[in-house]
Amino acid sequence: MFDFRISDTFTDSLAKLTGEEQKLVKTTAFDLQLNSINPGMSLHKLDKAKDKNFWSVRVSSDIRLIVHKTTASMLLCYVDHHDKAYRWAERRKLETHPTTGAAQWVEIRERVEEVARPQALIAAEEARRAWKVDTSRPLLSRSDDELLGYGVPPEWLADVRNADEDALLALADHLPSEAAEALLELATGGTPTVPFVAPVGSDPFSHPDAQRRFRVMNDMEELERALLFPWEKWTIFLHPAQRQWVERDYGGPARVSGSAGTGKTIVALHRAVFLARIHPESRVLLTTFSDTLANALKTKLRRLVSNEPRLAERVEVHAMDAVAERLYEVQHGRPRILARTELRQALAEIVRPMKDLKFSQAFLLGEWDEVVDAWQLDSWEAYRDVKRLGRKTRLSEVQRVALWAVFAPLREHISAKGCLTYSALFTQLAAELLARKALPFDYVVVDEAQDVSVSQLRFLAALAGGRPNGLFFAGDLGQRIFQPPFSWKSLGVEVRGRSRTLHINYRTSHQIRMHADRLLGPEISDVDGNTEDRRGTVSVFNGPVPVIQCFPDRGAEIAATATWLRNRIAQGLPPHEVAIFVRSDAEMDRAKAAADAASLPYRVLDEKVEMVSGSASLCTMSLAKGLEFRAVAVMACDEEIVPLQSRIESVADNADLEEVYNTERHLLYVACTRARDHLLVTSVDPASEFLDDLVAGR
Repeated sequence: MFDFRISDTFTDSLAKLTGEEQKLVKTTAFDLQLNSINPGMSLHKLDKAKDKNFWSVRVSSDIRLIVHKTTASMLLCYVDHHDKAYRWAERRKLETHPTTGAAQWVEIRERVEEVARPQALIAAEEARRAWKVDTSRPLLSRSDDELLGYGVPPEWLADVRNADEDALLALADHLPSEAAEALLELATGGTPTVPFVAPVGSDPFSHPDAQRRFRVMNDMEELERALLFPWEKWTIFLHPAQRQWVERDYGGPARVSGSAGTGKTIVALHRAVFLARIHPESRVLLTTFSDTLANALKTKLRRLVSNEPRLAERVEVHAMDAVAERLYEVQHGRPRILARTELRQALAEIVRPMKDLKFSQAFLLGEWDEVVDAWQLDSWEAYRDVKRLGRKTRLSEVQRVALWAVFAPLREHISAKGCLTYSALFTQLAAELLARKALPFDYVVVDEAQDVSVSQLRFLAALAGGRPNGLFFAGDLGQRIFQPPFSWKSLGVEVRGRSRTLHINYRTSHQIRMHADRLLGPEISDVDGNTEDRRGTVSVFNGPVPVIQCFPDRGAEIAATATWLRNRIAQGLPPHEVAIFVRSDAEMDRAKAAADAASLPYRVLDEKVEMVSGSASLCTMSLAKGLEFRAVAVMACDEEIVPLQSRIESVADNADLEEVYNTERHLLYVACTRARDHLLVTSVDPASEFLDDLVAGR
C-alpha cells in the first residue's frame, strides 16, 4: 500500500506563497497524488541533503516542492523559492524518535551560533522576567532519559540542558513541537505530560504526536480540502491534548477552558463533528451567543467537513437567540421580542411619579437585566429571597420593596403588550422542552460558554435532555464580558470532575500572549469553585514584541497606525488578515481614518456582517470575540474610554466598580489576543491605566 501524506510544515510554507504560486503548487500536488512516478514531474534527488529520501519537484521556474519519497510512501514536506526550499531540506531529516516512537522532523544542529539571535534575545529577556527562573540554566539537572521521554531528539540533548534563559525560547523554535512544549512548561515550573510511548514495531506516523504534523491523504477530495485553506491547518492536524477531550466519553455536562488561543473553539468544532460521526442518526447543535460568532463557526465547519455533505447536514450552527426564535415559532408563531428602547421608555414612565426613589435609571436597568429578568422572578417573594450574585450592591428588604414596586408593573406592561424578553423566551422554551419526549437535537455543543446567561443555560440543559455527552461547553472565564457570574450547579449543570483546561497556545505568539496575560490574574474561578489555572500556558512560536504607544493627539495616533498598517501589507499580509478594534462605536471614526490613511480596504463589522476576503475588519472590542487575525491594531485606548467612563458613572455603589473594571480588562484582553503575529495598541494622552499593565506587568 502506498501512503500519500502531507506535513504541517508544507501547509505552513504554502500559506506564505502568493495566490498564483499556491495554485501552481496545488496542481503539482494533485498530479503527484495521481501518479507520483510520472516522468513529467521533474523529480530531482537532493544529493546535499543528509536525509537521502528528500527529492525536489519543479513547480515553476523558481518554485520547488520538497517531498520525502520511499517505495511505500510520499510526503509533501515544504515549498518555497528554489534556494530557500533546498536550504530547508539540507537542514532537516525525518526520523522515528528512539524513546517515544513518533515520526518527527529533526533539524540538523551544526553550529549553536546559527540559532537566530537578535529577536530571540529580546524575546528571552521578556520571558526571563515573566518566568522568574532562578537558575541561569533551568534544565541543567534534567537527565537524558527524562528529556528523551519528552520527545527531545538525541542530538539536541546537550544544547537543551545547557540552554540559559536567553537561549531556551529561541531553541524551542528548532525542536519538535511536543519537545518544545514540554521544555517551556518545565522552565516555567510546570510538570508536562509525558508523551505516549508507542509499542516497538508500531507505525511511527500513527503516534498521537506524529498525527499533529503528518496526515495521510486518502483521496483527491481530502487533499483538495487540505490545500484549500492552508492557513487553517487545524482542519487537518489536531493537537493530542485537544483530541483526547474531543473524543472522550463523558458521564454528564463537560467543559473545556483555557486562555485565548488554546484552541477551545477548535475543540468545540471537532467535538460536534465527532458526535455526528459516531452517532450516524443524531442531530448536533453547535451554538454560541451571537450571530457574528455563529457565522464564523459556520465557515470553519464548512472547511472541516466540506467533503462530507451528509455529515455536515446533521450539524446545525446557529446563535442561541436564533435557535430559540425558531423553536418558539414552530409552536406559537413568531415571538414579539421587546425592543430595548421600549424597555427604557416603559421603565422611565413607571419611575417618573416615584419622587422618593433613590435609584438611577442605569441601576434599575442593570437590576432588571441581571436579576429580575435573568432569573424570571415573578413575585415579590421570589425577588425578596433571590441571591444577587454579580450585583455587589447590598439591598435591604425595604429597598427591595421599593424596587419591586417598579419591576412588578414593568412585567405587567410587557405581558399586556404581548411581548417577551429573550430571558422569558428561553425560560418558557426550557419548561416546554422538559415536558417533551422527542427533542430537536441529540447533542449540544456550546462555544464561548463563559457568556451564557441564566435563561440560556436552562434552555441548553433542557435541550440536551440530561443525556450522557449531551452538553459540551468551551469557554474562558477570562473573556467573560456580557454576563454576571452565577452558579451553573444551581441550574442542574454540574461540570466538576469533567472540566479541563488547555495550556498549549498555538495561535498567539509568545510575545503577544505574555503581554496580554498581564491584564488578568493567574487563576480564575467560577461561582461553583471550578478553577481555571492559567499558569503553565505556553506559546510555542515567537513573533515581534507588541507595540504600545501613546500619542499627543488623535492626528498623530491615526498617522502612526496608518504607517503600521501599510508596513503589514508591505510584508505580504492580505487585508482580510488585518483588523482594527475600538472600545465602542463612538471611536470608530478613528479606526476608519487610520484605514483610509493606509489605503486599506475595510468593512465595519456588526452582528450581521461577515468578514470577506480583500477587506480588513473594523469593529468594537465586544464583536471581536471568537475572531482571529495575523495583525491587529487596538486604537483609542484613552483614559476615559478604556475603561468606559459611562459604565463607571452608571455604578450605584463602589462595590460594583470591581465588576466593571474586571469586564473592561477582559474586553482589552479579548481585543489583544485576536492577534497571532503583530499587535499595536495605541492611545491619546492620557492613556488608559490598563496600558501600564501591558507594558510593565503587574
